[in-house]
Amino acid sequence: MPFIDSHCHIDGPEFDADRDEVIARARDAGVTTMLNVGTGDPQSGAFERAVEIANRHDDIYAAVGVHPHDAKVFDDAAATRLTDLVKRNNKVIAWGEIGLDYHYDHSPSEVQREIFRRQLRIARDLNLPVVIHSREADDDTISALREELNGYDRAGVLHCFGGSLQMAREAIALGFYISFAGNLTFKKADNLREIARALPLDRLLVETDCPYLTPVPYRGKRNEPARVIETAKCLAVIHGRSLEEISRITGENFGTLFAPE
Repeated sequence: MPFIDSHCHIDGPEFDADRDEVIARARDAGVTTMLNVGTGDPQSGAFERAVEIANRHDDIYAAVGVHPHDAKVFDDAAATRLTDLVKRNNKVIAWGEIGLDYHYDHSPSEVQREIFRRQLRIARDLNLPVVIHSREADDDTISALREELNGYDRAGVLHCFGGSLQMAREAIALGFYISFAGNLTFKKADNLREIARALPLDRLLVETDCPYLTPVPYRGKRNEPARVIETAKCLAVIHGRSLEEISRITGENFGTLFAPE
């Protein structure tokens, strides 16, 4: 069965010692596509590194965009640098992860909101779907998406979803997909599983967000793309479907949203 890890961070230092082995294990497990999402200071070379990994592997794609934690360092130079990176590389298939994070507030919330909207407009100009990070910012996230992407048919995905059912439904109404990570498998995640059960399968994706959020039964270990299958298994149980169906549906959803060539 083919599986797609729709959001991973395999360019990070956590994988420097064994990145090739991690990629090989993913392939052996049936993971046929990985979307590697760059993060960090846009002037540091972090995004170029993420794209370089995608360019070296046929089954890996990249996304670029400044995380809300780093919104305070986003400026005109960063916008130009990332836009040029997109235009030079056809393996970049999304803009993100971008959004709002009021839990940590590493960048001031007003700065986050300004930079989030600015990046939504950049993505729209580039005709790229967006990868959204939202934590404790449901209303402001949806408002920005509704106002900045009104009528935009590429939309995007709310990754590693942890918001409310209302937020998920409002995002879907705007054309978005909802992606679940390994936290869907956590013992105390009953509410998240109830949300996943209430959403239509044709709008769902699975991801690892590795090296974070390692699913059961691997908790306590570094996460990696091969373990996206555990989230898919959980989603299959939640919806009363076979793992084969979940593999097919989430794969089709990824292709519809990102349409990598």
